[in-house]
Amino acid sequence: MKFNPRPYQVYTSEFIIKNPYCGPWVDMGLGKTAATLSAIDKLLKAGTVKKVLVIAPKKVAESVWKQEGEKWDCFNHLNFSLILGTEKQRKTALATKADIYVTNRENVVWLVGFYGTAFPFDMVVVDESSSFKNVKSARFKALKMIRPRIKRVVNLTGTPTPNGLLQLWPQMYLLDQGTRLGKKFTDYRRKYFAEGKRNGHVVFDYELKGKKGYQDGLGELLGYDFSQKEIYEKVGDICFSLKSEDYINLPPMIDSQVPVKLDSDVMKQYLEFEREQVLAMKDDINLTAVNSAGLTNKLLQFANGAVYYDDKKNYYEVHNSKIESLAEILDDANGQSVLVFYWYQSDLERIKKHLSAYGPRELKKPQDIIDWNTGKAPFMCAHPASAGHGLNLQDGGSIATWFGNTWDLELYQQANKRLHRSGQTRPVINNLLVSTGTMDDDVISSLTSKANNQDALIRAVKARIDKYKPMR
Repeated sequence: MKFNPRPYQVYTSEFIIKNPYCGPWVDMGLGKTAATLSAIDKLLKAGTVKKVLVIAPKKVAESVWKQEGEKWDCFNHLNFSLILGTEKQRKTALATKADIYVTNRENVVWLVGFYGTAFPFDMVVVDESSSFKNVKSARFKALKMIRPRIKRVVNLTGTPTPNGLLQLWPQMYLLDQGTRLGKKFTDYRRKYFAEGKRNGHVVFDYELKGKKGYQDGLGELLGYDFSQKEIYEKVGDICFSLKSEDYINLPPMIDSQVPVKLDSDVMKQYLEFEREQVLAMKDDINLTAVNSAGLTNKLLQFANGAVYYDDKKNYYEVHNSKIESLAEILDDANGQSVLVFYWYQSDLERIKKHLSAYGPRELKKPQDIIDWNTGKAPFMCAHPASAGHGLNLQDGGSIATWFGNTWDLELYQQANKRLHRSGQTRPVINNLLVSTGTMDDDVISSLTSKANNQDALIRAVKARIDKYKPMR
């Protein structure tokens, strides 16, 4: 197929060539993989770089980069080697002569350990750099250690700071080694952020400094965050942002909340279960994302229909209301393919068990993607954490259904873009199964308002604790 780049793809490619280290924050569906391949191809031909490493989410590493190179005539001469699988398979892939080597982010620590200071890649592309947003993660520390040996770094993502600007520092350090936002994360945090919630000496969150108020010409009070402005100005020369709505006329995506009413007996059980879980929390507990997630996970499991009762992931079913609603959606699809996002493994197992007549498949391997896009797997189940980045699923259908809901706004938005992206010809229906009166309501409220998922999670738990306080 002939590659006719759109103007924004040309800009992206030229930006990568011009800037040895850069962050194209390009929205989902704007063809950033092809644009990056175009830049890599020109840099290889010019002799500017000799060996390129692409780090991506596992399924993207398996099913996107090599396939994209094979798709376009102008990239057919590029040789790819996939550093995946067992250690023996990875070593074989590294020994294979290629232009572009592709690995998943979980292999970064192993790869750096394997080569040490003899790291051979002079250009590294991090596909979805937001997966390196944690300054304490082993993968960030490994890449940080060998960063001085890399001539060119490209951080690709559509969501650089899904939970706030604190997450920007690690990604920027991998680009400029601290030139713009400081050599140390603690210095960056101290300069631009103020301590928020804390318990003694332990600080649980940070807020941007410098929020000022001023009046416009009509006397309206406006807020402006000067720390945020300064951060943007510091990184603006090597980072740029492209939003899909500015460049692509896509069919609409229609969010459809599907109320799932629990039977009165089940709802009574849920409320009692909620009460027990809240009262089991310590009286003096200081709410954090960690302990809040423990409670909300249990309540979301109940809302989905099954609750884990031990560390071995054994569970008991409490209702099949969502299963029945999903069956109705499959029936109403009238032969159209349906992509279902599940959150817990128990959800997937129950879907396969109770809806086996509909032929459910789990998206696990590259062949599953091919079968979905060619209509051979019309009922596909995917976890948003593994299918949320970079996969092209728009050819297979236009109906998505969230069986289990997630607080993670980034995963939610990324997963929805698997169908709602360039090449989609039909309106995308995004069904959200919501067990009314349960924790599902809080999650959906958080997602639709695009609230910070961590803050929304903690607020939801606090509301329940306040609800049962008189009973303590």
